[in-house]
Amino acid sequence: MFPFLLIFPIAQITPAPPQPQEIVQQQQVRPLPGELNSIPVFNSNSPEKVLKEGILLSTFPPEGKKVPTAHLNFSFKGRFDVFAHHVAEAPTPEDLRTLYLGIILHNPGKQAVTVNILQAASYLSQPDAPFMELPYQSENILGTVFAGPGDRVMNNVLRGQRQDTFPPQIIIPPGESRMLLNAPIPVNGLTPPLNGRSTLMRLWSNDTVYVASLAMFARTNSDGSDRSPTLEEWQNLLNNGELSGPRDKVPTPVEETNKPIIYGRVAGVAQGSEWKALLIDNSKTQHLTIPSPGQAFSYALSALDRGTLGTRQIQSAPMLVRYPDTAYRAHGNYGVQYSLTLPLYNNTQNLQTVMVSMQTPIKEDQLTKAGLRFLNPPAQQVLFRGSVRVRYKDDQGLPQTQYLHLVQRRGQQGEPLVVLNMRGGEGRLVEVDFLYPPDATPPQVLTVQTLDNASSTGSMK
Repeated sequence: MFPFLLIFPIAQITPAPPQPQEIVQQQQVRPLPGELNSIPVFNSNSPEKVLKEGILLSTFPPEGKKVPTAHLNFSFKGRFDVFAHHVAEAPTPEDLRTLYLGIILHNPGKQAVTVNILQAASYLSQPDAPFMELPYQSENILGTVFAGPGDRVMNNVLRGQRQDTFPPQIIIPPGESRMLLNAPIPVNGLTPPLNGRSTLMRLWSNDTVYVASLAMFARTNSDGSDRSPTLEEWQNLLNNGELSGPRDKVPTPVEETNKPIIYGRVAGVAQGSEWKALLIDNSKTQHLTIPSPGQAFSYALSALDRGTLGTRQIQSAPMLVRYPDTAYRAHGNYGVQYSLTLPLYNNTQNLQTVMVSMQTPIKEDQLTKAGLRFLNPPAQQVLFRGSVRVRYKDDQGLPQTQYLHLVQRRGQQGEPLVVLNMRGGEGRLVEVDFLYPPDATPPQVLTVQTLDNASSTGSMK
């Protein structure tokens, strides 16, 4: 008899993921030329998660209102934008009522007011635009690539579209109000019972209007079914309600630089809907000289307090009016369009390969290593998720328009938006446009790099 031989399986040991390697791209980071325009933006983003009915943001006059401090007394006329980004969650597992987002316009005058809806879009996270894993870069000519409602909304507006749920204009009789949006954020049937809605509208009014965003649970019909709130019910909430909740974290005052910063969520009127920039060498030239072979330079995008990447430039839109417990600036510039023009010029006598890229370096205020810091592989956190439009002439001289959807994680160097082979002495115009999407985290940079054609050592992965 042979003894039994017991053989134990060897345990499978899963190797730990490799620690990211820090890559330093030693180069110049420049402040972005230009500035935000002066168009006011109704910016409703606090509280982000809404569990209680009430006023999200009101620019109505406080007179005659039950809670005067909930009304900021700011009127709009001419061009203005309306941005709203809120999340509904079931207050308890049993309470699966649908939360409605209402945006109301009021005409305080004695003549009818016409409000034109130039571009507009509003989407839910479920089912309109669920968050999903996407490649770092995808062609998006048809606008069908998106992840998250903010991403999809910015995609539409970048293309100049007005979603068909919005009329081309609203006429408001004197002294009356009209609903600009009366839209549900349902949670019933979702696991977890959580949903969000993002909205952006570009508007033009021929006379003064006031705007408010409000949150109200669905009302119940006599047969027990749900219905959307009526205009009268919204007006009653506006006149007699208080601020919605729960309130977000109170932001750190901008001047208090000796403590960790809480940026806060935005609820107020921000100044600026677009940042146009002509990127040139200096005021005496009309071109942007490409870097030397193997070199690069970058321009800060959406730079903010304690995240200027050494430029000392704050791009966050200033607040014209705000609630005291909300953000001091519109950090991140959600919904703001960046329109960047690069008249590239090859000042050498040789053919040069030039790349224009968007990147998400590690956030710093002062550059600790004389350049931008990246991680290989990038960290897990997705910090940018949105579409970029690039217009240029290709190497055959043909005009090109490309829409590219980007997903960038913290410390990601990014793939080129465009690669140009520029002859000696050649100029080439490149235009880059995007709307900064909700759920993104600043700052990013726009980088121009010339490859070292001799060794190809300067290329970015």
